[in-house]
Amino acid sequence: MTTAELLLHPVRLRIVQALLGDRTATTAQLRTLLDDVSPATLYRQISTLVDAGVLEVVSERRVRGTVERTFRLVVERAEVNAEEAEAMSSDDHRRAFLVFTAQLLADFDAYLDSPGRRDLAEDVVGYRQAALDLTDDEALSLVTEMEQVLTRYLELGPGAGRRRRLLSRVIMPVGDIES
Repeated sequence: MTTAELLLHPVRLRIVQALLGDRTATTAQLRTLLDDVSPATLYRQISTLVDAGVLEVVSERRVRGTVERTFRLVVERAEVNAEEAEAMSSDDHRRAFLVFTAQLLADFDAYLDSPGRRDLAEDVVGYRQAALDLTDDEALSLVTEMEQVLTRYLELGPGAGRRRRLLSRVIMPVGDIES
């Protein structure tokens, strides 16, 4: 199974997403977070990710006669590399993008439906689109600079006063208007 096939499963994608940012979680914590997923499905998908090396067990402890495992994401195993992306068909990319956007919509729905007070400005929620006129080299430079900025913030990790936020990026060339 390719990395793309592995990650295109909606439950596996949600498990991976839950552990982004060097987070760890037990199966019980993942069950609470993904409460709409049956326990059997969750256990099966966790097992698939462990077998593929995408999740690793960082600790185990005995809890009421069973072993509770804590998992961590192996980020480099949870990314589709350039060679795999190049080998994907157009339909494979369409399916991958559909899963990506469906998960993005589900995350936004969960935010909008969350109980309590919601203030988009105070919560720093936004969605925007900008059209930039860039050469391929300039576009690559932009993506590289964005990665550097993101890396600096990713390294902060959880802490007092910090709230987990999701940042998604899509970049692609679009048709031009003839002048």
